[in-house]
Amino acid sequence: MKPNQRTIEVGRFWRARRCSRPQWLTVLVTVAIIVGAQSPRIAAAEVALVVVDVVAVADGYRASKLRGATVVNSKNEKVGELDDLIVGKDRVLFGIVQVGGFLGLGSRLIAVPYSSLQISEEGKRIVLPGASKEHVKDLPEFKYR
Repeated sequence: MKPNQRTIEVGRFWRARRCSRPQWLTVLVTVAIIVGAQSPRIAAAEVALVVVDVVAVADGYRASKLRGATVVNSKNEKVGELDDLIVGKDRVLFGIVQVGGFLGLGSRLIAVPYSSLQISEEGKRIVLPGASKEHVKDLPEFKYR
């Protein structure tokens, strides 16, 4: 057999083996199923439930009751009002305090770590130690998204 004749026969073989689009789709789906069946499965993570002391939880502070509470400094001077509590994506809790302004006009929001707030036993008084009206003006403004 001459080299040219062999090339022609191989070309005829592949042309005779051409697949239509539906056949290619079938082949692709079959390959995807086989590969999917052989790939390792990710096990679903089990959720660990923890038993909590419900009495201790009930003695905690409700965010709905803390909202609107006056925030004062160590000298009992009003700094602002607690606007909200936010849990960050890293699970850190922040207090959002509305400061400045008069009757809500001209005020702005600041974010402070919840751990820096000292809340009275009954939850009526919130102290932000070391804060003054001048100090909180220098803090970056918080904006809700």
